[in-house]
Amino acid sequence: MGSMFRSEELCLAQLFLQSASAYDCVSELGESGLVEFRDLNPTVSTFQRKFVSETRRCEEMEKTLDYLLHEIKRADIALSDTEVNPVAPLPKHVLKIQEQLQQLEVELREVTKNKETLKRNLLELTEYNHMLRVTTSFVRRALDLEPQAQYEEFPSLDKEPLMDYTNMQRLGAKLGFIAGVIHPWKVGPFERMMWRVCKGYTILTCQELEMGLEDPDTGENVKWVVFLVSYWGEQIGQKVKKICDCYHCHVYPYPSTIQERKEIVTGLNTRIQDLHTVLQRTSEYLQQVLSKASESISTWLIQVRKMKAIYHILNMCSFDVTNKCLIAEVWCPVADLPQVRQALEEGSRKSGATVPSFVNRIPSTDTPPSLIRTNKFTSGFQNIVDAYGISCYREVNPAPYTIITFPFLFAVMFGDFGHGLVMSLFALWMVLFEANPKLKNTRNEIWNMFFDGRYIILLMGLFSLYTGLIYNDCFSKSFNIFGSGWSVKAMFDSKVWTMEELKRNQYMTLDPNVTGVFTGPYPFGIDPIWNLANNKLSFLNSFKMK
Repeated sequence: MGSMFRSEELCLAQLFLQSASAYDCVSELGESGLVEFRDLNPTVSTFQRKFVSETRRCEEMEKTLDYLLHEIKRADIALSDTEVNPVAPLPKHVLKIQEQLQQLEVELREVTKNKETLKRNLLELTEYNHMLRVTTSFVRRALDLEPQAQYEEFPSLDKEPLMDYTNMQRLGAKLGFIAGVIHPWKVGPFERMMWRVCKGYTILTCQELEMGLEDPDTGENVKWVVFLVSYWGEQIGQKVKKICDCYHCHVYPYPSTIQERKEIVTGLNTRIQDLHTVLQRTSEYLQQVLSKASESISTWLIQVRKMKAIYHILNMCSFDVTNKCLIAEVWCPVADLPQVRQALEEGSRKSGATVPSFVNRIPSTDTPPSLIRTNKFTSGFQNIVDAYGISCYREVNPAPYTIITFPFLFAVMFGDFGHGLVMSLFALWMVLFEANPKLKNTRNEIWNMFFDGRYIILLMGLFSLYTGLIYNDCFSKSFNIFGSGWSVKAMFDSKVWTMEELKRNQYMTLDPNVTGVFTGPYPFGIDPIWNLANNKLSFLNSFKMK
C-alpha cells in the first residue's frame, strides 16, 4: 500500500557487464522493466559511440519494415491478430533477419514497379482507344487523299484572311490533325490559347468521356476530355504541339485513313485484353507476397525495436580500461534488487559467458526519479495527475484520491441517469472484452484514448447513475415513481384557487399551509413537480452546487 500513496524507494546501482553477455543481460533487464539507465557518455557525440553501426543497421531495418507495413495497409490486408511479444533476437540472427527483409523489399519493389508500369501502359492504351472512338464522329471528310503539291512558304497568317478548305488545298497547304486527352478544367484556357496563337487557323473539337479513367498514382477516377485539332501547314502544327505540351496533354498518333484507324483499334483491344490478364496475375502474386509478409511483420517489428533499444542502452555504458567489461549505472527500486541480480544471471547463462555479470549498490546524493507503480485500473487516473505535474521523489501521490473525486465531480456536473447508464454499459463492454486483441491493438488514436480510460468512464457512469437518481433526471426527464408530495387538487378543494383565477394568472404558487397540498418530502431525490416550476433551472443549479 505504501507504493500506492508514495513513489517507490530507489537506489543507484552499478552494473558490471561482460562484453560477451552485455547484450543478453540488457535484454533481460529490458523485459523485466526494473531499472532506468543513466548516460555515462554525455559528452560523446551520437555518431562517435561504440555501437553506432548496429544502431544504424536497426534503423535501416525499421525503414524496410515501415515500407512493408505501408504496402500491406495499401493492399488492405489485415495483420495477424495473434498477440506476440518476442524477445530480442541474438546478434548472430540479426544478419539473417536483415537478409530476409532486404530480399522481401527488393522483390516487393520490383513487383510493385512492374504493376505500376502495367497500369500506366493500360491507361495510355485505354485513352488512345477512347480517343479514336470519340474522334471518329469528329471527322466528316475523307482523309485518304493528300495534296501532292507542297510549297516551302506558307502565306503570312498575320495578313491573309481565314481561307476555306478549297483555297487552302489549292495553295498546297497540308491538312494535319493532332488528337489527345486533356483535363476538363484546362479546356477553356487551352481553347483560348489555341485561338490566339494560331490566329484562328485551327479547328478544335472536344468531347468529355462518359466514364472516368483510374489514375495509377492516386487510384482515383479522373475525368478526361478528348480533343481533335485540325490545322493547315507545318508551322501551325508546330505551334499546336507546343501548346499541347504546355498544358500537359496526352497526345497520341492520329491515323490518316479509316482503314488504318480500324487496324489500330483492333490492335489496341487485343493489347488491352492481354494487359488486363497480366495485371490480374501480377496483382495476385503481389497479394501472396504481402499476405506472407503480414504473418511475420509484427514479430519482426517488435524484435527490431527491442534490438535498437538494447544498442541504445549499450551506447550509454562506459568501458573499463581493458575494454572487456561494460559499466552501467541504473536507478533501481530497492525491493527489486534481487530480481535485477536474477536477470543478470539469466543473461549470462543464455550468452554462455564464463565470467558472470553482477550489480553493486553505490551511494549517491542525486535526487532519484519518481517511480509510482500502477495497474490497468489505476494507470488512467495516474495519467490524469501526471498531466498536471509529476510528484517529486517520495512525495505524496494524489492519484488514489482522484479515483473517487474525479468521477464524483464529473457526476455532480453530469447528473443524468439515462446518459450515465449508456456510459456505464459502454465502459463495461470495454472492460469485459479488454483482452480482445482487436480492441487494444489498434492504431486509431481516438479509440485508444477511450480504451485506456475505460475504468475512468465506468466510474464516471456509475457515479452519474447515483447523482442522476438524486436529481431525478433521466434523459432530461423526471420519474414519478413514489408519487409527488405536492397536490394541486387540494388548492381547488380548499377554494384557494378558482378556474377564473387560473385563467388570469400564468404562474401560481402552491401554499404548503393549505391542508392536503404538501403531504411530505419525496422519498429519494428531487420531487418531479419541480419540472412544472418557473424557477426550476435556478433551483436545480443551486441544489447541484450545494
